[in-house]
Amino acid sequence: RPDGAVVSPGVFVPIAEECGLIVPIGRWVLREACSKAREWQKAGLPARVSVNLSAREFGQPDLYLAVRDALSETGLAAPLLDLEITERVAMSSPDVSQFVLRELRSLGVGISVDDFGTGYSSLAYLRSFPIDTLKIDGSFVKSMASDASSAAIVRSVIDLARALKLATVAEGVETPEQLAFLRQASCDRIQGWATGRAVPAEEATRLLLDDRAAGGGRVAVA
Repeated sequence: RPDGAVVSPGVFVPIAEECGLIVPIGRWVLREACSKAREWQKAGLPARVSVNLSAREFGQPDLYLAVRDALSETGLAAPLLDLEITERVAMSSPDVSQFVLRELRSLGVGISVDDFGTGYSSLAYLRSFPIDTLKIDGSFVKSMASDASSAAIVRSVIDLARALKLATVAEGVETPEQLAFLRQASCDRIQGWATGRAVPAEEATRLLLDDRAAGGGRVAVA
């Protein structure tokens, strides 16, 4: 804003979606993420970066080419890029989604289903989608301590993912209690302020250096 205040994604993303600006914004984000990840890769600090694809982006006929070109032009190793789509987007047209996801997966990138648990996934499609990770929606994580149903859903998603040989990421983890619950439930990774707030790329580089000194494997970038 003119006064320097930050406009949250919850405000500007729906507007960008509505007017079509989300596509060029998304392409810029994809290229910037790949470029920065390539810098880390060349510095011996390989970190997987996650990039969200909006509903409008996911429906673009040249999405495959855009991702292919971003990888080719930046030189980033494909396994270091993870593309995220929400469960609702994936299930809005499952057959089309399956085709697009298979195209993207052929590039060697990872595929994650974001906000899992808020949509209406068919287990048959979930089994056939070429995905690597289920990201448990933060609304369930936030209410697990006070709502037994939310806690049961989180455990069930983790068990389902394990049975399907998928990784799990819990979103919106903010408290030590939530972190302890997820560790006990054998969730693979967490995302949220319990481990740190959003930081600029320069600070992320320092965190990656610290991670390497500690043995590696703790830090991913979204």
